[in-house]
Amino acid sequence: MADPVASDLLRCGLGAATTSGRDPDSWSDWLWWPMLMVSAPLAATAAFWVSRLTYKHFVPYQYQYRPGTISGWVAKMLQRHASRRRKVQPIRVYLDGCFDMMHYGHANALRQAKVLGDELVVGLIPDSEVERCKGSKPVLCDEERLLLVDAVKWVDEVLTGVPYELSPEFTQELFTKHRIDYIVHGDDPCLLPDGTDAYAYAKKLGRFRMIKRTEGVSTTDIVGRMLTCTRVNKFVQVDPARNEIARKFSEGGELEVLASEGNGDAARKPQKTAVSHFMPTSRRIVQFSEGRVAKPNAKIVYIDGAFDVFHAGHVAILKEAKALGDFLLVGLHGDECIMERRGPHMPIMNLHERSLSVLACKFVDEVIIGVPPNITEDLIRTFNISLVVRGTLSETSHLGPEEAGRYDVAIGKGIYREIESPNATTTGSIIRRIVENNKMYEARNAKKSAGENSYYKDKKFIQEL
Repeated sequence: MADPVASDLLRCGLGAATTSGRDPDSWSDWLWWPMLMVSAPLAATAAFWVSRLTYKHFVPYQYQYRPGTISGWVAKMLQRHASRRRKVQPIRVYLDGCFDMMHYGHANALRQAKVLGDELVVGLIPDSEVERCKGSKPVLCDEERLLLVDAVKWVDEVLTGVPYELSPEFTQELFTKHRIDYIVHGDDPCLLPDGTDAYAYAKKLGRFRMIKRTEGVSTTDIVGRMLTCTRVNKFVQVDPARNEIARKFSEGGELEVLASEGNGDAARKPQKTAVSHFMPTSRRIVQFSEGRVAKPNAKIVYIDGAFDVFHAGHVAILKEAKALGDFLLVGLHGDECIMERRGPHMPIMNLHERSLSVLACKFVDEVIIGVPPNITEDLIRTFNISLVVRGTLSETSHLGPEEAGRYDVAIGKGIYREIESPNATTTGSIIRRIVENNKMYEARNAKKSAGENSYYKDKKFIQEL
């Protein structure tokens, strides 16, 4: 007897499929997945291509995503937050000192200290404290040293009349009254008269930071170079009876006089001078220069000179010059042309050293290194100079107008102006000040020279900031 279910399947046409073992619907299911796997990536690629073309076409470039955009945005937000926080509560660092005969070594110490914080507070030790602790007064008075320190572009505030010793009481006053976060000093040892570390208390509290001492220059070295000039240079010669102090400062020997052939003139051999440890580098120039650029239509004021042994007179005349325009450009004469005008052992500081001292001044925007002494048409056009100024006082001004012709081009163009020098200090006047107090500075020089020799003998590498 026939199965009724099988008969129904045969009537519906399904019996053949069952007998062949393959369902027609299974073929469509099997083809669907490969087609989906191929078409989905193709569709996604097409969509991405169309959207990217549309994105590049309609979205401005500055708003388009680029690799690093998100991380850069996050970094910018964090930096903006840190800036806001530091405006409310800036990190204040403190560096004290005598800062006598302010030179680029002092300026570099101030620069490094500023790197450690947001605001740099400088403590200026007065003459009375220096004399009490060191046995001799500084070469420059309190007012001169204050003018020089305050003119350094990294200094935000100056505290005057601070004690030489950093006692626990005064250190706490710095932390509370003046809101100092860290006390900074160089890697050279600083000992109190009793032989103890001047910064022991700050180190104990963990609020002391060390910076690298700038090698190659010191007040003692500069004094030695200056006093070498007093023996042979007509601009700074002193009483022959005082030449002994010049010999000791410069560590030189007696001059040898040789009979020249054909005449009776005396020829002198070059004197032996103190060994300089100064090592000029391009990195140092970059550190001191801020890359300022004059704005369009800015009034550019130009002043040139030697600017040797940067002193209060230089600061005063630069301040006056800057007030006459928007951008102050300083031209520094080369060593050779200065020696031709002023004689042997001049300038005291070489061109690289003088460049650093001038660049550290907050009134100076840019420096031309090794500029010719005569103002030329090309110089004026190249730097778009609007006004050329000169002070009434210089190292050689007492000899009269020996340098006629230097400013003829500027005078002819009607852009020359002579301004009254507001400060009478010159390098020669500082030298005479030292010689007049030779006994005092002789003892101080011997003591400091021994300390510097000890530093160079035992120094260790410290990374400069």
